[in-house]
Amino acid sequence: MIYTYADYQQAVAVIQSKITVQPEIGLVLGSGLGALADTITERVVIPYDTISGWPQSTVPGHHGQLVVGRLEGQPVVAQQGRAHFYEGYTMQQVTFPIRVMHLLGVKTLILTNAAGGLNRAYRVGDLMLLNDHINLLGMAGGNPLIGPNDERFGPRFVGMGHTYDAGLREMARHVAAEAGITLHEGVYLCLAGPNFETPAEVRMLRGWGADAVGMSTVPEVLVARHAGMRVMAFSGITNEAIDVVDATAETNHEEVLDAGKVLVPRLTAILRGVLRALQ
Repeated sequence: MIYTYADYQQAVAVIQSKITVQPEIGLVLGSGLGALADTITERVVIPYDTISGWPQSTVPGHHGQLVVGRLEGQPVVAQQGRAHFYEGYTMQQVTFPIRVMHLLGVKTLILTNAAGGLNRAYRVGDLMLLNDHINLLGMAGGNPLIGPNDERFGPRFVGMGHTYDAGLREMARHVAAEAGITLHEGVYLCLAGPNFETPAEVRMLRGWGADAVGMSTVPEVLVARHAGMRVMAFSGITNEAIDVVDATAETNHEEVLDAGKVLVPRLTAILRGVLRALQ
């Protein structure tokens, strides 16, 4: 599906008709991590199915609603659940919310995801701050910037040398250190999913220099950078990737959601601290 500029404007009009707080910071909350949106004050909740063009979330742990209000005094808009490529959506549909956020006035985007730990030092419940990514999905043709370019959103060609904002990452490191929270920093690799990786794939991805692997985030990051947003992203390590054939353990979505319960307090503390620092 290819959206027109008018399609984005129509979604913006629906949202603006319901809110009083004009958001400047966008939050995209991944599997099991949507509870942070429940702490937003002056909140207005807008179900996705009431917003023209907005893709619906079908995955457990994704509530499927937009929450607009304030968090640590900052005007925010939070996606409580996202759409994924593996659900059958196009790249344009997956990233539709990011361009709508841009037109709403969002300048800074903070994303979270649930990811498998490839780095042997990572444990379930750890947090990783993204400092780079490997867009395997995009390299295979699943790139949301493919197709006609609308200069009203951004340039035809986008440099990715400074994808994850250095200033925001420094804030996150400082907040985590002050709170005594272990915060890894590393490379996220994006796959299409929905299956989890085979042991051979895990060994290959680890050899490529990836620290965590997941099925989201990077397409949204590309569109955000295309629009000139500052970007920061976190992976919650919800499972340790299995790299041995016939291992007794098996990765499943239930453990992803269970790990989210451990991750939410840690991630909430860091995000709140970063939002305070942005004031």
